[in-house]
Amino acid sequence: MASTAIPSLETRQPEHWDRPREEAEQLASALPPLLVEAERLTSGIWLGVHGRRKAGIGETFWQFRRYRVEDPSTAIDWRQSAKSRHVFVREREWEAAETVWFWRDASASMRYASLKAVPEKWERATVLSLALASLLTRAGERIGLLGTGAPPSSGRIALRRMAHRLSQPREEEPDLPPDLHMKRQCEMVWISDFLQPLDSIEAALKRLAYSGAHGYLVQIIDPAEEDFPFTGRARFEARTIRDTAVLGRAETVKASYRRRYDAHSDAVGQFARRVGWSFLRHRTDHSPATALIALYGAIGGARAQRGF
Repeated sequence: MASTAIPSLETRQPEHWDRPREEAEQLASALPPLLVEAERLTSGIWLGVHGRRKAGIGETFWQFRRYRVEDPSTAIDWRQSAKSRHVFVREREWEAAETVWFWRDASASMRYASLKAVPEKWERATVLSLALASLLTRAGERIGLLGTGAPPSSGRIALRRMAHRLSQPREEEPDLPPDLHMKRQCEMVWISDFLQPLDSIEAALKRLAYSGAHGYLVQIIDPAEEDFPFTGRARFEARTIRDTAVLGRAETVKASYRRRYDAHSDAVGQFARRVGWSFLRHRTDHSPATALIALYGAIGGARAQRGF
């Protein structure tokens, strides 16, 4: 009679202990690396839920105030009123969720890094987008990604969907955001190197601003683009062969290049200010935390000025 071999404990143990490791590896592989980097950046900057600091619909207690004739009787806090000769109303802080739309440029000019120590521009733009989106979703706000056709939503699922889309750019990505009619009081974060023709940038910005949104432009800069460290014979490749240039002594054009680059960047900033938007600049050889704090602070400051 044939005997059936019984696996020993040593035979079964590796399978038992490998299963959690395999599941963990599968879970980690499904999480886009750029989202992991963004979450790490966010964890060191989390500033808490940014309240609107005015009365309205919400669950967070704000203040007690004296009862007024127009207040409903249901708003009276009887326990607080019993401690005084006056009648008090309990007010809550306004916490209505807002919508923030994102446009992250991943076109050909954004896929550039002059040094191994710095990320490509589209990667830094993606990390900043996801880090800011993570802060906003923690505060209960809705996020949306232009160009996907999906409505804005909130929570971790919305962040994961956004991460998978941004971490896998298509071969041919548009360099300007599409037209979208946004509701008033919506906000938009547009992250790009803004090396497109100025008239195209201005036209797209006006369309978005006139739709009722308030926005923030973040220019991503590679250090070589701003410093122009090239010397000697250098070949500069563009999108088309016609625009490719070969210079015998690159250092001779550094001054004129810097003037044109700065003028272009200044013009983009002026476009933003004309329509009431904010403009920030960030170099990829600088800490992304600095840009995230500045951008998050700009959003809070602009909301305070607008009164919501």
